[in-house]
Amino acid sequence: MTMKLNQDGYKYAQELIERGKVVSDERDAWSEHQPAAEQENEFIDSHGYEAFGKWHLGIDTDAGEDTKARYTFPYGDFKNLHRCAILSAESRAAQYKHEDIKRAAGHLHDMLEKATARTR
Repeated sequence: MTMKLNQDGYKYAQELIERGKVVSDERDAWSEHQPAAEQENEFIDSHGYEAFGKWHLGIDTDAGEDTKARYTFPYGDFKNLHRCAILSAESRAAQYKHEDIKRAAGHLHDMLEKATARTR
């Protein structure tokens, strides 16, 4: 597996935070909030793999281009970015030593904290 940062997904995540399209949920909520496989398939059928990829911070360059396996480190539900997903991505990227993804998730985490502080 060769993992790299998905620049399009990273930019899109930043845009979502700037637009306030964020769910400020608890750290361990991602397992409950992440889209189910059926929801992913419906999204791909409606919008395609390129749009699906924008909801992920990682790309597995060994996986085929038009496959779900190509996209890793999801961060949202196809409507909003989820804080819990960013925290999960940051932790997992560090665990597996995907440094560029870890840095990107850390930057998004910082952006979320600043955005939250502004709305208090």
